[in-house]
Amino acid sequence: MPVTIAISIDDACASLDAHPGALVLAGGTDLMVEVNRGVRRIDHVVAVDRIPELRGWSIEGDHDPVHGQVLRLGAGTTCADLAEPALASLVPALAQAARTVGSPQIRNAATLGGNLATASPAGDTLPVLAALDAEVELRSTDGTRRLPLDEFVTGVKANALNPGELITAIRVRVLDGPQEFLKVGTRNAMVIAVTSLALVVDRPGRTVRVALGSVAPVPLRATEAEVLMAERLDFEGLTTPEPELVNRFSELVADAARPIDDHRSSAAYRTHAVGVLARRAILRAFSGPVPEPA
Repeated sequence: MPVTIAISIDDACASLDAHPGALVLAGGTDLMVEVNRGVRRIDHVVAVDRIPELRGWSIEGDHDPVHGQVLRLGAGTTCADLAEPALASLVPALAQAARTVGSPQIRNAATLGGNLATASPAGDTLPVLAALDAEVELRSTDGTRRLPLDEFVTGVKANALNPGELITAIRVRVLDGPQEFLKVGTRNAMVIAVTSLALVVDRPGRTVRVALGSVAPVPLRATEAEVLMAERLDFEGLTTPEPELVNRFSELVADAARPIDDHRSSAAYRTHAVGVLARRAILRAFSGPVPEPA
C-alpha cells in the first residue's frame, strides 16, 4: 500500500491531486476501526499528522463586541488540544465535547478535522460546530474555499469534499455567553452518543443556538426553540427562565429531532432524551435552582 508522508499543506494537496482517491490519515481513530474490521479498502494513504500548519489555533481580526472575534482552529487540532484551558475558555462547549471523546489515548490522537470529515451523526464536536455557525476551510491545488458547516456535512458519513481537497481549518466566532454540551450514552465515558446537544448563548447578539446530534443524518438546529428563548430570556442578568418557558423549550427541541431506531436506541428514547438534555442545558447556562418538570 503506497503511503505519502506529507510535511506541508502544499505537499499534501499535490499528493491528493496525483491520487484523488487517496485516504487522508491524521489520528486514524475512525479510519483504523474500519480497516481493522475489513470494511475499508485502502489503495493509497496521504499522512498529514506531520504538517505543522494543520496544528494550533489563532484569533483573527480586531475585537468585534457584537459579532465576536474569529477563532481559526487547525484541522489537526486534537481533542486533547481543545480541552486545554486557553482554548477551552474561548469555546467552552467544544472543550466539553472533546473531553467526552474516547480515552486519553484517543483524545491525544483524534483530530477536529477528522471528526468533521467522518461526518458521523454521532460525532461529538459536530453539534457544537453547528451551534457556533462554523465555517470549514478547504484547500486543493486549485486554491482555497470555505463552506458553512451545514453545506459541508451532507448526510450520514458524507461530506462535500471534492477529489483532491483537504480540510485545513475550522473557523468559528468567539461569543460572549454561556455554552453547554451534553450527551447520553450507555455509560459515562468512552461511549458513542445515543443523542447529544450543544447550547450556545450569544449575549451581545441576543441569540440562543441549539444544535442536536445523533437524531438525524446531519446536525440539526432547533430553530423554533432558539427563537422562543431569544424572545424571552434575560440576556443581561442571565436569570433562570420560568418553568413554563423551560418546559416549552424542551418540547420544541424534542420536536426538532428526526431520529431512527437502531441497535443503540429507539427513536422514541432519543426524542425523549434530547428534550431532557435541552432542559438541563438551559438551566445550567442560566443561574438559579432547577425547577422540576410540570
